[in-house]
Amino acid sequence: MSDTELIRLRPRRIRVVCWASAIALLVVFSLVATSLTGATGEGYGTFQRGDQVAMVGLGVLGALGILLFTRPRVEADARGVRVRNILGSYELPWEVVRGVRFDRGAPWASLELHDDDLLPMVALQAADKEIAVDGVRALRRLHQAHLAGLGGTPAR
Repeated sequence: MSDTELIRLRPRRIRVVCWASAIALLVVFSLVATSLTGATGEGYGTFQRGDQVAMVGLGVLGALGILLFTRPRVEADARGVRVRNILGSYELPWEVVRGVRFDRGAPWASLELHDDDLLPMVALQAADKEIAVDGVRALRRLHQAHLAGLGGTPAR
């Protein structure tokens, strides 16, 4: 492993699903917005241009909410690992990492820290199968290279 090697990992399958869902949601809300015309039923109200704009706006907000799930990524190099999940981000040096875990049946991989915390890495999802396994192996190689550089024995 060279000191300049940078590993960048992002989920694949969830990104495709999220983009397709966001586009479909926006199309559905736009179609509903164009159908909002005339009276609201037996009442005295009528749909106005503002109601149509509001429906499109709700579609945009919903699509943006779905696209939050495309945010996760993991970057790692010889110095440490940077994890960005759906809502939070972490930057950790390898010194605080005990190991990289991808337990059987787990939805995603995680970092096991020396203080016994587990930090999920949503970017490495079981749904991505071999891509996620290869990513975990690459992270483990970087972690092992760091341990070897310290002269320590690798923790299992």
